Amino acid sequence: MRELGDAERRVRLARRHGLAPGHRLPDPVAVTRAMTVLHATELASVHLALHARIDGLAVADVEAALYDDRALVKQLAMRRTLFVFPRELLPAAWGSASARVATQLAARLVKEVEGAGIATDGAAWLQAARAAVLERLSGGQELSAQQLREEVPELAGRLDLAPGKSYGANVPVAPRVLTQLGVEGALVRGRNDGHWRTSRPRWTRMDTWLGEVPAALKADEGYAELVARWLAGFGPGTAADLQWWLGGTATAVRAALTAVGAVEVALEDGSTGFVLPDDVAAEPADDLGPEPWAALLPVLDPTVMGWKDRAFFLGPHGAAVFDSNGNAGTTAWWAGRVVGCWVQDPDGVVHVDLLEELPAAGREALAVEAERLTSWLGGTVVNTVYPSPAMKAARARIAALQER
Repeated sequence: MRELGDAERRVRLARRHGLAPGHRLPDPVAVTRAMTVLHATELASVHLALHARIDGLAVADVEAALYDDRALVKQLAMRRTLFVFPRELLPAAWGSASARVATQLAARLVKEVEGAGIATDGAAWLQAARAAVLERLSGGQELSAQQLREEVPELAGRLDLAPGKSYGANVPVAPRVLTQLGVEGALVRGRNDGHWRTSRPRWTRMDTWLGEVPAALKADEGYAELVARWLAGFGPGTAADLQWWLGGTATAVRAALTAVGAVEVALEDGSTGFVLPDDVAAEPADDLGPEPWAALLPVLDPTVMGWKDRAFFLGPHGAAVFDSNGNAGTTAWWAGRVVGCWVQDPDGVVHVDLLEELPAAGREALAVEAERLTSWLGGTVVNTVYPSPAMKAARARIAALQER
């Protein structure tokens, strides 16, 4: 069994994820294909993840790929998370990861609707609401969630979620129906009515958005395609990594690994990883430049979120970089490892906050990346609902300095 150590894994990450400056990628579609998908829970993360991997990116380039060319499409899929997919990969998700989530969400929504007294037959109610929304959006209509809620009577009603709990909430049922139709691939989050850092989508039918909707793959075929794409960009990875990333079952992962002919490799921590059959050869490391590379990645970046076991690049910094729910904050990278985070001050200037000592070359390279990102943002301050402990501490230090 070939041994594939942590240092080589970091070289693969630098090159395949377009992070090392000499290996940045040409456009948003190329980046998304390289990463399999981009996390889109926060829309700003999509733009920032692309900027980190593309020289000379303009916001208009991202908007064109998402809303004009529609080569990139938002789709709820693995782990009930919203992603940006390359258009050609949608059928794989619809038949596998998205289908699994759709079944789970529909069962929960039916139960909640019945519990809230909105309908005695939650399944029939959901079917009627689904049909009403699709009818209202026929003919190419694009409407916000608020507009649909006001114009479709079947979407009336509210749900009490987790009553009696500190995190409980009373919410309208309409967004839940739209989410259900979205994960099923019947609707899509189309053009954004907000700033690029704020998600305010207009909903429209998938057949309107794509023109021609391809058929979903069978579940086993869909999982195999997703696993093949993931291994190409993230391999080697363990079966546990894949099961976590897919939000699937161990059985589905084993079947997909067999279907793609995955080859076992020995990882540095003693576990068994997998690579594609044509990806066993050693990764050359002589073209990453004369110095180790630096990068600044956003909240929920696909590289940081790509594995369950991240020790080979995260080291001891997991508790500082991730919140208690497993959401990654911003990260600063040097020589293939996470060494800190970044935040902005009120003027939009990017500041790197280190979690360990670095040589002068590392600090200087990260300063260059901070200036590059500050310039690109042009004073725009990007907020997040997922600040990591490291980000909170960095912001507090900046605030204290400004008060002096």
